[in-house]
Amino acid sequence: MSHIALQNRIALVTGASSGIGQACARALAAEGARLILAARRIDRLHQLAAELNTPAHVVALDVRDRRAVKQAIADLPPAFRDIDILINNAGLSRGLNKLYEGDEDDWEEMIDTNVKGLLYVTRAVLPGMVERQRGHIVNIGSVAGHYAYQNGGVYCATKAAVKSLTESLKQDLLGTPIRVTSVDPGLVETEFSLVRFRGDAERAKKVYEGVKPMTPEDVAEAVIFCLTRPPHVNINFLMMMAVGQSTPTTVYRQPIPGVQ
Repeated sequence: MSHIALQNRIALVTGASSGIGQACARALAAEGARLILAARRIDRLHQLAAELNTPAHVVALDVRDRRAVKQAIADLPPAFRDIDILINNAGLSRGLNKLYEGDEDDWEEMIDTNVKGLLYVTRAVLPGMVERQRGHIVNIGSVAGHYAYQNGGVYCATKAAVKSLTESLKQDLLGTPIRVTSVDPGLVETEFSLVRFRGDAERAKKVYEGVKPMTPEDVAEAVIFCLTRPPHVNINFLMMMAVGQSTPTTVYRQPIPGVQ
């Protein structure tokens, strides 16, 4: 059975400056892919690019800016123009409030980043994949798109939207060799909670207390698995959780034999 090699494939990773996005970039580089690293924090991208043993092009990009997304893709150097892999990773959560007490600005930021940003980047990149008749889109979703939870309504809704968009896109691409996957992780220790709680490190730390969460590298390994399946195989959804988690908010916060 012939698995797909990623050597010299061109991969665009959004939100590549930290967490899952950065781990995906490192994993792709280890497989020999050539990288387009996109995020708002350009200094971190340059640092990452310098550490990777592969050609890398750095793009300062806010996926919420539709015009900037179009321009960034249009302005890619010829050597990075024919994108084979798109990792739609840029995303965030803000706050943990009841819907009727929520901050509308937080809602806008989550919807604009998690849903509209994913749409803008996909819309800019996918026509080239269709024209070349090759490519793979991996959306980084969440278990929150499968299980809604208290005080997280809008974030859960954005990730449910990612799930629906992945399903719809798979149908839109029927008859082409282009593959579409959503990798949907649960508890991963990244800057996610720090961003959600606007820099409150103490509150963010409590999210991971008493449980062994997954790492960004765990998720990146799952992404590589999906990307390297034989050409006739499409992993539609891959949901993954820490052993000590069963739903987004059901976490066993005690040592588990053989896990800690």
